[in-house]
Amino acid sequence: MTPATPKDEFLQSLERCNQKRDFIPAFYRRFLGTSEEIREKFGDTDFERQNAMLLQSLQLAAGATMGVPRSLRELRDRATTHDRHHLNIEPRLYEAWLNAVVETASEVDERWDESVEDAWCQILGHVVKHMIRRY
Repeated sequence: MTPATPKDEFLQSLERCNQKRDFIPAFYRRFLGTSEEIREKFGDTDFERQNAMLLQSLQLAAGATMGVPRSLRELRDRATTHDRHHLNIEPRLYEAWLNAVVETASEVDERWDESVEDAWCQILGHVVKHMIRRY
């Protein structure tokens, strides 16, 4: 049996997390609880729309790390919307985002282990580095 790649482990874990209705709302509660600055960035957010966008972004993250053209385009577009000239999401805020999403997934995914955590950190770490470089 071929061992699962980080992309496979991440996507399988994400699917298990997404089956739990509270996964994304729990992430946002944790993330928004990180700081007043982060809460302010989301002040006018339509969370129903935002929840769907987050799930799509997480799925695209895996594709982007594997060089999938559509995912890479989406990642570039997302980096532009979040850069200093648009939403102005400063690089230091991405660590809080990454920590919040990994911590939330670890609580929701009943098959969470060190390998799954490494996959989440590898896939999303790649995306965070890209976002920071494009800031």
